[in-house]
Amino acid sequence: MAPEDPVTMSPLPTPSLRTKISRRFIESLVKIRASRDAATGGNIRKRAQRIKIAAYSSMARVTGSRRAWSRALLAKLRSRAKRRRHLQNQRRLGLKRKRAGSRNMVLNEVSRANELRRLVPGGKSMDLCNLLEETSHFIQCLTAQVKVMQSIADQYSV
Repeated sequence: MAPEDPVTMSPLPTPSLRTKISRRFIESLVKIRASRDAATGGNIRKRAQRIKIAAYSSMARVTGSRRAWSRALLAKLRSRAKRRRHLQNQRRLGLKRKRAGSRNMVLNEVSRANELRRLVPGGKSMDLCNLLEETSHFIQCLTAQVKVMQSIADQYSV
């Protein structure tokens, strides 16, 4: 049951999706700013990548494990972090990484559902009905994420 306002005894409104995403995203930005890479200036491309990851992870963490796209996105971010740590350890040891060869991909005509499966995290394993439901929720969260980032940019612009 939702918490109640002690004066009116009516249920308190739950924070909106946009509010939840903005809280998580700002917490992540504060961590990025406090990191030692940010203190030294760092590479702009690295900082942009970290902000992008922070935006996606905050959106997925707010949604939680209720949605398949959220679970897939969090798993992808975790595996990237593991791979990054592994590469850093190899670099410390002086090991060189193997480069992947170029692959020639033959692009066949892809149906719209398959294209949608490719765009939505975790969509490859969904049937069409679940895919459409997950897509609508994913778009709703992306829209909230864009609004949060626009409001932050507007707040700190001249």
